[in-house]
Amino acid sequence: MADLHEILAITEAQHKHLCPRQVLGVRMGLYAAELLGLDLPQSDKRVLTFVETDGCFADGIAAATGCTLGHRTLRHIDHGKSAAVFVDTKTELAIRIHPAPEARQLAASSLPDAKSRWHAQLEAYQVLANMDLFVAQEVILNLSVHDLVSRPGIRVTCAVCGEEIINEREVISGGQPLCRNCAGEAYFQVKCDSAWLADPAVISPDERILSQIGG
Repeated sequence: MADLHEILAITEAQHKHLCPRQVLGVRMGLYAAELLGLDLPQSDKRVLTFVETDGCFADGIAAATGCTLGHRTLRHIDHGKSAAVFVDTKTELAIRIHPAPEARQLAASSLPDAKSRWHAQLEAYQVLANMDLFVAQEVILNLSVHDLVSRPGIRVTCAVCGEEIINEREVISGGQPLCRNCAGEAYFQVKCDSAWLADPAVISPDERILSQIGG
């Protein structure tokens, strides 16, 4: 099992500082390793982690578990909570961990002479017992890990925009594969005055670069 201070040093180097949420993320990841009975940070892709917020907390989780976006083992579910679900994809055991409601107050009371509540949390979160710092529950996912992970090498072309879709994320409509944008699930709209985005031949490459930098 990885040493707490070694993992904290990794996430501190990434952020150029160390904050309480990073410590929570690291401690939570190491606690998940204990509950799942696995050696983390992992060097394979056995553990899949869903983080319920982004920022420093998520980076602490990643450092402790070895789960990353690049390895497709870290998923962001934006609920605005410093919580995470850790899934052993081999056994399908899933555990959700979140900070205990009284964790902040416990940190403050354990270090009454700290310079601030922030400093108290930074120090206390490193030494409080897991049972005092966290609440852990076994959960059942409302989605298929198999479908989420998908299969390697699967790709189709959207029948509307022509863009490639990987990881079986297409939507079938009228027997045709559509990307989620063309199926009505877009999170953006193309500006009407940016025709060169759809047809790069509309303007020259030099004009395109100048338009991006405001020239």
